[in-house]
Amino acid sequence: MSKRIRKAVFPVAGLGTRFLPATKAVPKEMMTVVDRPALQYVVDEAKAAGIEHFIFVTGRGKEVIENHFDLAYELEATLAARNKTAALEELRAERPAAGTTSFTRQQEPLGLGHAVWCARDIVGDEPFAVLLPDMLMKHTTPCLKSMVDAYESGANVVSLEECDPAQTSSYGIVALGKTLATDVFEITDMVEKPKPAEAPSNFYISGRYILQPRIFELLGSQEKGAGGEIQLTDSMLRLAKEQPFCGVRFRGTTFDTGTKLGFLKANIAYGSERTDIDPNIVNELKSVLG
Repeated sequence: MSKRIRKAVFPVAGLGTRFLPATKAVPKEMMTVVDRPALQYVVDEAKAAGIEHFIFVTGRGKEVIENHFDLAYELEATLAARNKTAALEELRAERPAAGTTSFTRQQEPLGLGHAVWCARDIVGDEPFAVLLPDMLMKHTTPCLKSMVDAYESGANVVSLEECDPAQTSSYGIVALGKTLATDVFEITDMVEKPKPAEAPSNFYISGRYILQPRIFELLGSQEKGAGGEIQLTDSMLRLAKEQPFCGVRFRGTTFDTGTKLGFLKANIAYGSERTDIDPNIVNELKSVLG
């Protein structure tokens, strides 16, 4: 019997230097897209996919993340006393149940692969998801939900998107095999940042993963790669020699909130749907843009 995908890892230890000075005191994951932390959107995506246990790999100065997903007794008591029912219900709905969150520190900035490895004892011997918190993936069907639906026991799954063929050197590119289902493909190879002329396709891995626990052993023996860091992709390449990989094409819109442009675009995209802010919000945005 196949094991369900119950746990998800969120690597949130990054320093967020692109957003200094804002991130000197506020973790980049907690910067708001409209009125909610960017990380909350990613956690909501995991919830929609049936994730039951949320594992945050943090670092120094990230205590506010733990506080955000905890009970804020004084705040809730104040909202109740002031009959702020809607705000109170929203806070309670977004708070994970007791015992469903775990926090561990990466301690050193040794890369994404090292961050995932730090969660090994909490994940245990079962398949798990990894969601990069900078990537907000917007679609009527959440990206991770599509991946969980496509998951088969013993396999590994990654989300895929297409890039400009001239930009393959900026991404981890995959070679596609047979079509397994609509928008689900066998992956026969993975190449990190290939030159356009050498790229096996223009499909890249876009920030969502379902991985078998064997990855932890490989990460534990993984040598440092690009940037002097332990790269998740390097261990995935080794894992692909032992276990099948498939890719699920994501047809929504991805916003890289780790960049200033991506962060602004995410605020516009999510904000333009918020008629509770102003029924004419789209016209207001147009007026600002001239």
